[in-house]
Amino acid sequence: MAKPVVAVVGRPNVGKSTFFNYVAGKRISIVEDTPGVTRDRIYTDVEWRSKLFTLIDTGGIEPYTEDKIMQQMKRQAELAIETADVIIFMVDAKDGMTASDKEVGSMLRKANKPIILAVNKVDRVGEPPPEVYEFYNLGLGDMITISSVHGLGMGDLLDAVYEHFPEDTGEDYGEDVIKVAVIGKPNAGKSSLINKILGEDRVIVSDIPGTTRDAIDTYFEKDDEKYVFIDTAGIRRKSKINESIERYSIIRSWTAVERADVCVIIIDAQDGVTEQDTKIAGYAHDNGKASIVVVNKWDLIEKTTGTLEEYRKTVLEKLGFMTYAPVLFISAMTGQRVQKLFELINYVANQASLRISTGMLNDLVNEAIAMVQPPSDKGKRLKIYYMTQAGVKPPTFVIFINDKELMHYSYERYLENQLRKSFGFEGTPIKFLLREKSKET
Repeated sequence: MAKPVVAVVGRPNVGKSTFFNYVAGKRISIVEDTPGVTRDRIYTDVEWRSKLFTLIDTGGIEPYTEDKIMQQMKRQAELAIETADVIIFMVDAKDGMTASDKEVGSMLRKANKPIILAVNKVDRVGEPPPEVYEFYNLGLGDMITISSVHGLGMGDLLDAVYEHFPEDTGEDYGEDVIKVAVIGKPNAGKSSLINKILGEDRVIVSDIPGTTRDAIDTYFEKDDEKYVFIDTAGIRRKSKINESIERYSIIRSWTAVERADVCVIIIDAQDGVTEQDTKIAGYAHDNGKASIVVVNKWDLIEKTTGTLEEYRKTVLEKLGFMTYAPVLFISAMTGQRVQKLFELINYVANQASLRISTGMLNDLVNEAIAMVQPPSDKGKRLKIYYMTQAGVKPPTFVIFINDKELMHYSYERYLENQLRKSFGFEGTPIKFLLREKSKET
């Protein structure tokens, strides 16, 4: 199951961004006294009582619309109701209850979602001022008074949020199930691919970008192997996102990547690798996910001798950080090479789970050092004492050395290449952890 999503809803300038920044522990949202300065929906991962969740700052006025504030607030509330697991409805104690608060409160009452009423800008400890009690008229139950600026009441509010998370947030899928996130920009053919795999139209397919609004899990078995395909909403460039609902969909797409064992990155053959494709692939890479680059709509490309290999070369050049990923050319429409995808999913999932003994790793390190001397700086040379594997998914190696400053990126890349040359690790990133160890120890 994805991390719970908590959305903060409220009219402009009630202190949503200040609250968001306080909880996130860093200044992420722009905070000013001018209503509507939060220009985008901003989100961050937060941990409370050993539980991770995604917190969304929903912002105020949208910059790309002439809609009135109330219309925007209603849309925020609608999106929060649709997407969030828990909603914090923030109001301003100093302004008192407004008509806007009443209307949004009425919408939230009808939602089948946990709503927590947070009365902000109560800046003194002790009994809350009498005027806050008017917010009981919103019909949302008990309120929690807070001060986003001074950090008062934050623990109580986060405890209330925590209480509304599902008791069991584990997945129903066993260890033998490979979770596959199908990601890519809108209209690249993600839903069409899943429909072709399933042999039925379970996922809505449309030529309108962004038709898939949320991540959809589909269980599938083939040749005694078990899979869950996660079809995500198309990830679009921020400058192109005018529909607020897509901002929430993007968050679900990112969480789908985090849940996955394997990411299938769909590239539109007609568009080639775009800047947005690079960002999507980069997110999978940064999260240490095994990945396959799938070039869809290959049937629509005019071909001559060498077209496929030339295209593959271009893809890997543009995704220079992901040259380990296999590239598959398919047509989701005709089914061309779609079945080959299962073979690759199984392969890269196994590669990401590969374990190498410490003895074999240190034989490799000694050979690598003999071929290429470690770098030195001002007469001091990097010494590598030994390497051991600390984890899988992605394969993670701890290298014990004399001085982290001497480990150049180029030599780290060299060691990675030697690992891949000897053991494969195709389709998965490799992670190194550097540990300093003195000669005596």
